[in-house]
Amino acid sequence: MKPSGPLLLLVLLAAAELSRAQFRTSLLDLSGILPSLSRPANHSRIFYAVMFDAGSTGTRIHVYTFIQKPLPVLDNEMFHSIKPGLSAYADYPETAGETVRMLLKVAKKTVPRLDWKRTPLVLRATAGLRLLPAAKAQALLDQVQLVFDESPFLVPDNSVSIMNGTNEGTASAPTSTFSPLCHLNAHATKTVGILDLGGGSTQITFLPKLRKTIESAPDGNYVARFDFLNSTFELYTHSYLGNGLMAARLSTLGALGAEGLEWQVFKSLCLPSKFRDDWSFGGLTYQVSGEQDGRAGYKPCYQEVLKVVKGIIHQPHELEDSNVFYAFSYYFDRAVDAGLISKCVCTHTSLSTPYIIIQRLNARQRLKNVSHLLLYQGI
Repeated sequence: MKPSGPLLLLVLLAAAELSRAQFRTSLLDLSGILPSLSRPANHSRIFYAVMFDAGSTGTRIHVYTFIQKPLPVLDNEMFHSIKPGLSAYADYPETAGETVRMLLKVAKKTVPRLDWKRTPLVLRATAGLRLLPAAKAQALLDQVQLVFDESPFLVPDNSVSIMNGTNEGTASAPTSTFSPLCHLNAHATKTVGILDLGGGSTQITFLPKLRKTIESAPDGNYVARFDFLNSTFELYTHSYLGNGLMAARLSTLGALGAEGLEWQVFKSLCLPSKFRDDWSFGGLTYQVSGEQDGRAGYKPCYQEVLKVVKGIIHQPHELEDSNVFYAFSYYFDRAVDAGLISKCVCTHTSLSTPYIIIQRLNARQRLKNVSHLLLYQGI
């Protein structure tokens, strides 16, 4: 997986230990959280931040180099990843700790030794750990915390935690929804929505144009309000736990949450009829195969996926008209794999991760395209 632009803001906020009230009033006022560096006044101030993105399919480390002039400007990003994700070690939390310890070597090589003690270290876990029983997830977090505490870096309070779905969506808003178009005001007419597809969950975030969209949103975590540069925004944002690339495959196979994996074979019309293999996710191994009657193909696969997502995904009314969305992570990867786009297109200089643009698609077209990206590529 590629490094994610939203982490740029998240790492600074998390390392600063901002309260909810501070977040609302000081989203980009970072002067109080920057390390105190002894440099002449006429020199740019360089500082570092280390962010671990603990996803369901892998653990990624981002080592950011910032220059403050006067607001932080990203100068460089070192990225490395290890598979599988921490959730694969649910029964062996010590191994998860070793994974993080190995990735910390990247930070030690990138950050000058003299800056270690003032470089914040943060880990945020996503859907992979949210899908685990609470006790197992906490055991993994505790092991990561031990590794952090043993490290020479600055470890803020609450440096290791699981992000909820709303935070995962809103973290992408300031860095992605607005910045590519340079319209940072409450009356922006040109904004883009964000679609992010991980292994365990998928997120949608956009700035509604119609008040009806906010008022008709389902009860629960669908609306987030925050202040941004002296303006108040209401975002439509939601994370669909269990509808990430890997978790959706398990649901389609009928294997999500199943027991007795050692004797069951999970079949899908999205796989070739003669296909049979083992497939691992979240520390569990599943025996999977195609249907023997030979009905594999796009149409039967689409109908199979439709049964999984129908009635779960809320369709905001205004998205039936023309809208522009930037689609990140597995959306991009699978579009490349399917030959729908070139690997080197659809990137933006203000974002550190590639994306695809989805424009002028109605609800039925979106569902059809997403189902193709999710499962027609097979295991």
